[in-house]
Amino acid sequence: MTVVLYGCETWSLTLREERRLRVFKNRVLRRIFEPKRDEVTEEWRKLHNEELNHLHSSPNIVQVITSRGMKWAGHVVRMGERRGVHKVLVGKSEGKRPLRRPRRKWKDNIRWILRKWVVGIWTGSIGLRTGTGGGHL
Repeated sequence: MTVVLYGCETWSLTLREERRLRVFKNRVLRRIFEPKRDEVTEEWRKLHNEELNHLHSSPNIVQVITSRGMKWAGHVVRMGERRGVHKVLVGKSEGKRPLRRPRRKWKDNIRWILRKWVVGIWTGSIGLRTGTGGGHL
């Protein structure tokens, strides 16, 4: 799974993408654990999701992505506004935007996660106070 999750710290997942990642993980686990022979009917069958979770107790892939994104957000906040990474991930682009609904940005995704986790929000911006740094997204 580490290959699949490479760079996931900056992903902004939609619900469809989250579902597709869970399906992919279960598909890989089904290949690893192979079909099971039913004792009653003596036919081969696929393992159910609950059985896969019981055999391989790993955290939910979406939760892993979320926690890695939150770790990365903490690093970006502590970097300061002069660093290139901070400018790219938090800054605003110049020029006109294309016609259609704007894609969900990384910063918006972090705000949504923090609201979901009920973390303190001050006047429309999120303050992350860690260590000596402490900045705003």
